[in-house]
Amino acid sequence: MQVVSNTSPLSALSIIGRLGLLRAQFGTIRIPEAVWIELSRLDHGSGKQALAQARAEGWIEVHEISYHPMVGVLAVTLDAGESETIAMSLEWPADLLIMDESSGRAMARNLKVKLTGTLGLLLQAKRSGQIPCLKFEMDRLVQDAGFFVSDRVRNTFLAEAGESP
Repeated sequence: MQVVSNTSPLSALSIIGRLGLLRAQFGTIRIPEAVWIELSRLDHGSGKQALAQARAEGWIEVHEISYHPMVGVLAVTLDAGESETIAMSLEWPADLLIMDESSGRAMARNLKVKLTGTLGLLLQAKRSGQIPCLKFEMDRLVQDAGFFVSDRVRNTFLAEAGESP
């Protein structure tokens, strides 16, 4: 499966020590240079170290975008990381785009790109037995990574995981 990721899922999962879930679920993750630049600014020592190790091990691959006209169009409303990530998912083409930001997700949906986000990845990890408790991981995302989860979304995911709020 060919997977492209934006910054937020990688940084959030690295902060809570769950970056390896991506490798277990997908093998290799491809990211554009703009995303790596954003990740290099991460202000979390162990998270930054985990990302650098994943790149050194070769399962996070950084690639240059050649679909520059699409990046330019997307950059009118999205930041550089989101623009390059969506362009890469179209250029490559990717089977799945991992992105959390609502504006980027909306644009990707309009372009018919298949999406998931950090919570979707954690739900899949729960279903496959990679993590024992979704609620615990969601709490860590909020507390440790500053990840926003509305009550509605939280309850929906917990219900999907068979856990109570």
